[in-house]
Amino acid sequence: MSVRALTHSTESAAHRRGVAPFLPRLFVDRFTHLGGIPDAEFRRQLSECRSFDDDRWAPYWSTFADQYLARADQALSRLGAPDSARLLDAPDPSALTVLGEALAPAATILADRGTVADPEAPARFVAAHPEAADAAVAMDGLIKAVVYDFVAAWPGGSPQRQRAYRRSSRLSETLLQAMAPTMGYDVEVLDIVLPGTSDRVHGVLALPVGATNMPTVLVTNGLEGTIAETLFPLLAQREAGLATFVMEMPGTYSYNDHMTVDAENVYSSVIDFLAGDERIDAERLGIMGFSFGGYWAARMAAVDPRLKAAVSNGPLTHRSFGVVNSIGMPEVMLSTLSRTLGATSTAGLLRKVSKLSLRQLYRDIGIPLLVINGARDTLASTRDSIDLAVAAPNAQLVLFADDDHCAMGNAKHWSLLSTRFLREHLLAPSTK
Repeated sequence: MSVRALTHSTESAAHRRGVAPFLPRLFVDRFTHLGGIPDAEFRRQLSECRSFDDDRWAPYWSTFADQYLARADQALSRLGAPDSARLLDAPDPSALTVLGEALAPAATILADRGTVADPEAPARFVAAHPEAADAAVAMDGLIKAVVYDFVAAWPGGSPQRQRAYRRSSRLSETLLQAMAPTMGYDVEVLDIVLPGTSDRVHGVLALPVGATNMPTVLVTNGLEGTIAETLFPLLAQREAGLATFVMEMPGTYSYNDHMTVDAENVYSSVIDFLAGDERIDAERLGIMGFSFGGYWAARMAAVDPRLKAAVSNGPLTHRSFGVVNSIGMPEVMLSTLSRTLGATSTAGLLRKVSKLSLRQLYRDIGIPLLVINGARDTLASTRDSIDLAVAAPNAQLVLFADDDHCAMGNAKHWSLLSTRFLREHLLAPSTK
């Protein structure tokens, strides 16, 4: 079913009123925080967008990505580095080396941006380091191009959105690989084949150079999140002593098959892969998930004994799958959930989500579990976070007052809290 068919009433209203009233409340924060985009600037751009339709939404937002790529290309040219066209065309290792060396003076703009990137950080950097102005302009331009193409790709599924997704992903992975040596990382872009299926898991493994016997965290995002959205903020925690494998949730952008409870096998296959890597300590594996990825973090904590600690942020686990919780949810999000699960009707969607309930598994989560959310979640039921933490034998609950889904308004706080929790439970040497 097409995006237009799934959102026909919203689409007609968006022509008159713009798209903003029909988006999740956190839409602006999500992308401005990631890209370091001024709030007022992004809201102005959003106010001028009048359609969710694929042939209007995706080109509208990709235009801003193109503008930042052009700005970056001018700076890259002065630095003698490959331009964005070459970066998007499967660059060879020598091109990545040249790009990394050219951008190295401004590495902090990527590596230290954290969960809420400061829009003023590039300008302050240039004022303090005028000799590295081109590197800073290029770095900032490439990051913002990644983010605007991510907006263009949101929420995925249709042809032009998928094209924007591929461009955003290619550019972000190229940037991560180019900057890895400067950050002291090995960054590997991986495709893990899933036995007996037509699908594969596309992900990025980041671990310290020369790592051996590393405790490792599997990180998974939600319905329409990308690897860059998750990994860029985590770079600021790179000194934590943890390796990270970031993957997108099954059923979303890079997958062929819809998501079902059988996606347990997808996550198990990833854990198999990580446990088999000689640089990774198979006895010190953790998992962290956001939004619907928080569901999978909790589920895998219940069913896979190889995991030793879990963080579930903004999870949907039982109450969120009911009819009551769907009332008031933006239609574009319902259509995204329908596409992810392969539902073609409201009744079909309700049948599919009812099979996902975790309520019977809460007490099977014996490992340390940290549950995080906003106390006023408008996309999922906050009661899911409470019920999960109350029932799981070894769980802690952190709810941020007056905050929304995944506590985005307190991202700096829970990011540090999550890292501290994972370090506490994974850094102790294994006994193998």
